[in-house]
Amino acid sequence: MKRSKTMELGVGLFMLAGILGLVFLGLRVSGLSLSVPSETFRLEANFANIGGLKPRARVTMAGVTVGRVESIELDTDWYDARVVMELDGELEGQLPEDSTAAILTAGLLGEQYIGLSVGGAPETLGDGDTLRDTQSALVLEELIQQFVTSMVKE
Repeated sequence: MKRSKTMELGVGLFMLAGILGLVFLGLRVSGLSLSVPSETFRLEANFANIGGLKPRARVTMAGVTVGRVESIELDTDWYDARVVMELDGELEGQLPEDSTAAILTAGLLGEQYIGLSVGGAPETLGDGDTLRDTQSALVLEELIQQFVTSMVKE
């Protein structure tokens, strides 16, 4: 069977397109982006327990991704986790001061992310402000331990 150069070129282009498609899907799934970010602003929130939350985790509002977790560090004044979020610039001056942040889990054992809920206060949050009302992560291991210890006591 004789191979032609056009056939080899076609197979090579097909393979290249497949590899580029896999790279694109890998970047989308991992949350990495090759695009230049639009205007953003930062909010901080302190949590007693962040569970498995990681930098670059999603920040959502009503199920829509509105930002990413930029960094997580220990607040040595209160010994809580300080989470710095980078949110879409369109939300600056739009979020009420009494908005809440909760660490949620996608599925039973899925990734953890931050869900924002809008409050009703007339004052709004700006760049560098701190969300005061937070709900820590629900850690599955702690729930199992509580269940087992309650079963042993009975």
